[in-house]
Formats: sequence, C-alpha cells, structure tokens
Amino acid sequence: MLKSELLLLLDRGEDAKLEFKRDDIRPETMAKEIVAFANMNGGTILLGVEDDGDISGIQRKNLQAWLMDTVIGQHVHPFVLPDYEEITIDKNRLAIVTIHQGAGKPYVLRHNHRENIYVRYGDTCRLATREQSARLYESGGLISIEKMPVHGSALKDLDRRRLQNYFVDITRVIEPGEWQGFSDHDIIEWLINRDFMRKLDDDCVCTIGGMVLFGMKPALRLPQSGIRVTVFPGLDKDYNTGFDIVVGSPFVALGRHHDVYHEPPVPERILSALQPHISYEKLDGMTRRRYWVYPEDVIRELAVNAFAHRDWTRNTDIEISLYADRIEIISPGALVNGMTIDKLKAGLRVSRNNNIVSVLRDCGLMEHQGMGIRRKVIPLMKKHNGTEPDFEATEDYFKVTLWKKST
Repeated sequence: MLKSELLLLLDRGEDAKLEFKRDDIRPETMAKEIVAFANMNGGTILLGVEDDGDISGIQRKNLQAWLMDTVIGQHVHPFVLPDYEEITIDKNRLAIVTIHQGAGKPYVLRHNHRENIYVRYGDTCRLATREQSARLYESGGLISIEKMPVHGSALKDLDRRRLQNYFVDITRVIEPGEWQGFSDHDIIEWLINRDFMRKLDDDCVCTIGGMVLFGMKPALRLPQSGIRVTVFPGLDKDYNTGFDIVVGSPFVALGRHHDVYHEPPVPERILSALQPHISYEKLDGMTRRRYWVYPEDVIRELAVNAFAHRDWTRNTDIEISLYADRIEIISPGALVNGMTIDKLKAGLRVSRNNNIVSVLRDCGLMEHQGMGIRRKVIPLMKKHNGTEPDFEATEDYFKVTLWKKST
C-alpha cells in the first residue's frame, strides 16, 4: 500500500470496512474484529492507530507471528488467512491487516471456553442475533433454512390434495392405489424422508419448505410466506396506493385438467391481479387483442425466482411494486454463496433452497437449466421494449427493476 493510500484511509475514519486499533490490543479483541469482518464483507484493520485516526505506531516485535499464532491460531475458528503489510510513516510503524469475506462461515471467537459469532455493522462489531447466525450457518452450507422446523405445525397443516397432486400426478413416485392406502404415519414418514417434515422432540412438524409449498394456510405459521403486490400512481411509494394485496402461498397449483387449474399457482394469481394495471385491449383488424406493457413471462419468471431463492429467516414479504415508469421485484435476503450480479447474468446456477427449487421445476414453474435471467428476462425485455433490467444486490435484498418504454 502506498503512503498516500494509507493517509486517505486515516482521513476516512472507521466505517463498515475499516477499523483502527492500538498496538496494545488484547489477542481476543483483535480476534473478535477479524471474525466480524470475515463473517460479513471483509475489511481492513490498521494496527498502531488511535480511535481518532492519530498514528501512535506499534512496538510489538514479531507482530505477524503474534497475529497468526496467538490471535488467529488460538481464538479464530475456522482458520482465516489475512493479508499482512507493514508501512512506516514519520518513523512510526503501522500494520495493515486485510481480512477477506470468508467462505467457511460462520467464523467464531474462541475465548473463555465459549464460541461466539460476531458480525460487523457500521463501525462496530456485535454479537450475531439468532437470525444472523442462521444466515451465516446457511451461507457456509452447514444448515438449510428451508429444512428448519415450523414450530407448532403438524400434518393437518398441509393440504393433502396438493401432496397427492405432486407425488401421484406430477412426479408419479407413488401409485394412486398406494397413496389411497397410506395412513397418517405413512404420509409423515414419506414427508420426513423428503425434508417436508421433520421429527422435533416427540412431535413431527412441517419444515419451512413443506409449509410454503403444500400448506393449507402458510401465513398463519409463516407471516413472510406471501408476495405483496402494490400499485403506486407515481414514481415513488405513496400511501395513496391504487392497489395493495398479499398473494399468499402455497405457491404451487392445485390440480390441472386440460391446462385449467382448480387453483392457479401464485405467479398466475399475481398476473391476474396486475392485468388491469399493465395491459390493455386493442382492436387488431376484427379481433380484440390484449397487449402487455411488460412481458408476462418476465414477471412470471421473476416472481418464481424471488420465491425460490428468498431468505426465509427474514420476516418480510416478497414485494412486487408497480410505478408509473417501472416494476420492482424485491426478494428478501442477500445473494447466496458467493453469487454476484455478473455471475447471475452469465447463467451461473446456485440455489439457496434446493428442495423448493426442485418442486418448482417438477411443477413446470422453473427452468431446469436455471438460466431464466440470462435466457428469458434480459432478452425478452430487450425484444419487448428495448430496455434492459436493472439488478441491485445488498445484504438485505435482491431487486430487479423492469423499465417501461418511454414515450
């Protein structure tokens, strides 16, 4: 690092990715900062700097060995390998320790016979909440949130018609006569083996995936299971909405005969709700035809993707918001497992909720190739009105914006 770059960091002050520490820092305190950065988006620790940015320098000998052997070796798990550099300014020696976002989350501080998970927020590190810990375990591949139990639920909360439709009519893994002979115990064992239910102490409860796919009324147990569809008359959110409903799960359809559903899947219900606001009829010769401001297939694809890949630890609905110039589709939670917008556009396939994705593919709601953004969303918008969607990814949500063609 150049001296000029270091001086810019000192002027910037502490923030979400920069921490100042004195030379006399205790090893467990240094380890806590490293853990917090590794669990979030990475960051830099400047050793030999006061909280106000004044340079005090470091006198500790063999600092790098102390950092690797004492701080990380004894207090950080799993192992973290930071970048280390020393620089001298005005005869004061400083150390620059750069921690990258880890792939082995969650990282813990081992101290006093405990293992604590820390995360970085703003210019401080804090103990992770239960929900934050769950997300870190999920991002590290140690647990799958869709397979977590829905406490208080039971087999009676699942719609047997949907279960029969999926296992007998769609996937055909059970013969109709076999299903008719199933007892409650048989159904529960079958669902446990497929992670739609699980044993919890002396009870058998639904998993999140089982509830949102096949539940009778998922919102009673999982308030975040719906998709909120809102129409705003202007360019921004306004209390004076033209339309505001929550389209609830279960997500998959109930039965189908000659392409007529007993109950349509959620994407079709969303399109039906939006139709008066984003389509119009026009005479084409002697025939009235319906024209859509936004392609139906794009809205359908994005609604399915938002549901399939959302973070179920976040207690907020998926949002589909229509404005005068655009539609925004917001899925709660960050992109999963190192996914980036560029990788997503390139067609890389990574799933957060593999069980849910598998069912949606079986039901014909998702492409088996998993490249809907690359093959469908982007090209269909360009063909429809010459615009390209905008994508935004944060720690809290993933948002896709479809633009209305300017007139």
